[in-house]
Amino acid sequence: MTGKPLTTCLWFDDQAEEAANHYASIFEDAKVGDVTRVGPGGPGEQGSVLTVEFEINGQKFVGLNGGPQFTFNEAISFQIHCADQDEVDYYWDRLTEGGEESECGWLKDKYGVSWQVVPTVLFELMGDPDPAKAERVTKEMLSTHGKLDIARLRAAHAG
Repeated sequence: MTGKPLTTCLWFDDQAEEAANHYASIFEDAKVGDVTRVGPGGPGEQGSVLTVEFEINGQKFVGLNGGPQFTFNEAISFQIHCADQDEVDYYWDRLTEGGEESECGWLKDKYGVSWQVVPTVLFELMGDPDPAKAERVTKEMLSTHGKLDIARLRAAHAG
């Protein structure tokens, strides 16, 4: 290996550039980089976007317009660790626009990419050495449809 960090490649039908710009508008420390276009004899229409490089919080991605053969599923997701409820609400609201809510703080965005919007306090509460407290928090999290609510998690922890 060359010593360079890994890059995550996301296969889109034909929305890679749109998705990269969308993610860059949501995450403060995000940027869109080089765009590669289809050349003569390449796959797809000449001049159309083939790949787009982008970065979110230091994580490198390549969006590939590979066609409809493959789609995203929940087997791969990206976790967003949030310091407070305002952050949970911000990311949840922006990423569910045109997407769909799921269980336990999971969602699919409008491109089908799965995300987990997780308050960092969840791990602290679920890891409480008192098994009854940890169990109540876990049950609250598992019973949640949609975004996680820190007040409800804390209330479950308190009993």
